[in-house]
Amino acid sequence: MIDISTELVRTLISSQFPQWSDLPVRAVDRQGWDNRTFRLGERLTVRLPSAEGYVAAVAKEDRCLPELARHVPLSVPEPVAVGAPGAGYPFPWSVRRWLPGETVEVATDLDGTRLARDLGTFLTRLREAPVGRGPAAGRHSYFRGCHPGVYGDEVEAALERLADSVDVAACRAVWAQALTSAWPSPPTWFHGDVSVGNLLTTDGVLSAVIDFGSSGVGDPACDLVIAWNHFTGEERKVFREAVGLPDDAWRRARGWALWKALVSTAGLSSPDPEGRQRRVLDRVLEDAVV
Repeated sequence: MIDISTELVRTLISSQFPQWSDLPVRAVDRQGWDNRTFRLGERLTVRLPSAEGYVAAVAKEDRCLPELARHVPLSVPEPVAVGAPGAGYPFPWSVRRWLPGETVEVATDLDGTRLARDLGTFLTRLREAPVGRGPAAGRHSYFRGCHPGVYGDEVEAALERLADSVDVAACRAVWAQALTSAWPSPPTWFHGDVSVGNLLTTDGVLSAVIDFGSSGVGDPACDLVIAWNHFTGEERKVFREAVGLPDDAWRRARGWALWKALVSTAGLSSPDPEGRQRRVLDRVLEDAVV
């Protein structure tokens, strides 16, 4: 990982975009893992990949987001300039419009039912957007948009580790249901990481969706996982109705949620010190949504 400082960002801006050299630069409070983000004045933001493996995702966003912005009902991070490597920083980077708001993760004034409905509507419109030059699901999307069966080996490894602490039979039943169908229609856009940290709200209402680094064109079932990792039972029903996808897509989505919960709980993925994914696993097993 590269140490990306405020001073480095100032140097990059001054040398490549002198028209913005007088604007203040400051790091945002909540940083992602894949990229580092800095405010540039009041209306712009600078986004820089933190390692080589994340460069392609930023380039993909710069290419696809201007077109997607024309077809979705909420704001998305539109690029206004693309920077080149410089000042010891080895990767391309981008300048984008700043999107105000609080993430769902920290917002305290949300109507969960309205959030479920508005997010479902956004995802429906995203699926309807022309695929254009959208990249087919694959390694760049961490296989989101592919069939969940791509992670079958990881599910088996996690179940072996957790054999004494989870209901293995119930997990296998959910996983088996996820494998019984595939997306039967032409591939559509998917976001790939619909999570509480990537949803912005203003005045208690969903206003923007950010971080399309895992996006692509394929099976949209992966975008439904938030039904279990955030929404309550009644909110899940509202979300399901607003999304408008058939039962088999929800079975695959449940498989995606199961996979993530298992590998995190088993220590095969990103750490989960607060046990959040274990609670998600309980909800996955208790509530099929369909």
